Amino acid sequence: MDYDAIIFDNDGVLVTPTDRRLWHRASQLAFHDLGVADVVDAHLDRLDGYSLSTLVRICERYGVNSGSFWQRREAHAARAQRHHIRTGRKHTYDDVDVLRNLDHAVGIVSNNQQETIDFLVDHFGFDEAVETQYGREPSLDGLARMKPNSHYLHRAIRDLDATNPLYVGDSGVDMAAAADLGIDSAFIRRPHRHGYAPRPAATYEITSLADLLTICRPAVA
Repeated sequence: MDYDAIIFDNDGVLVTPTDRRLWHRASQLAFHDLGVADVVDAHLDRLDGYSLSTLVRICERYGVNSGSFWQRREAHAARAQRHHIRTGRKHTYDDVDVLRNLDHAVGIVSNNQQETIDFLVDHFGFDEAVETQYGREPSLDGLARMKPNSHYLHRAIRDLDATNPLYVGDSGVDMAAAADLGIDSAFIRRPHRHGYAPRPAATYEITSLADLLTICRPAVA
């Protein structure tokens, strides 16, 4: 297909997923900041579902303001991820050099924090290829705009002035965001997605980012 832009999810596509224990610890620290010492593990698990209504209910359960909690949780999570990136515990996949070989406009749209995306783009040198990048804002609005909401994907497409973009992801929410905008998608089957079936289905399934060099051709002006 003649695509004029390729936009990538981040975690599980360009870099390895974040250790889930980091999210739990970030939530624990945020509650601690607000004077809550003991939190039920099941509540921490439910916060990992990134549901705004669930977040509000759990914060009410512990008597804390949901906006204040989330802002602190995001700050702790971003700080921990920077540490994991610097120490090599969160690293790129071997095929990410493909970004520099694509004759397309390139963007990143992630459900991770904007602060984290900005850091890793600089740390890993993605800025040589990436023209626009979006993660979630550290607010309840940012939480509500996470994929499958297509808000940030739409903004990236607009930034790139693209009319026929391809979105590359590793989850059903990625495919859903692309479908919401009526654009094609590619599901990359990384090792952590063995046996996983994204819903909705993707336009393509690939096993390496190098496959994009075969299925994508730059649009002819």
